[in-house]
Amino acid sequence: MKPREMIKEKGNLWIFGYGSLVWKPDFAYKRSKVGFIKGYKRLFWHGDTFYRGDKEKPGRVVTLVEDQESCTWGVAYEVTDSQIEESLQHLNTREVVMGGYITKMVEFIPKEKGQGALLALVYIATSDNPIYLGPASDKEIAAQIATCRGNTGHNMEYLVRLAEFMRLDST
Repeated sequence: MKPREMIKEKGNLWIFGYGSLVWKPDFAYKRSKVGFIKGYKRLFWHGDTFYRGDKEKPGRVVTLVEDQESCTWGVAYEVTDSQIEESLQHLNTREVVMGGYITKMVEFIPKEKGQGALLALVYIATSDNPIYLGPASDKEIAAQIATCRGNTGHNMEYLVRLAEFMRLDST
């Protein structure tokens, strides 16, 4: 059975966000849970030429890189029924068409005690897309974030909002 058929049969889908989706999902959802996934590290290795930068000065946004020793905190959103198709259309435009991300299914572990693990869809930028920036020194990444601006605001705002989530919600 194909993933889309499995989702239709099940009637719901969990979507895991670890970057701007933690504060700005921009799609309707039934409920959300804070938690983490194992085996991935969040890094500012992806370029953004629309939301947080432009073609001349791409901003830096996070992606996930496989690392068996790491875990990444974020928010999982449950979408049901018609929300599934609407959220996937929105995210496929935002993350795949404009951002160069691919999708994977991952095990999401809710922060809330007594909750079992959930299977969630996640968007990950890979090194084989044209706006992937890859590793750089902390100083270079900081300078790039400090000087870039895109259609939704300054790249610093992205960094600060992500830091606020990490400080308040992931502990």
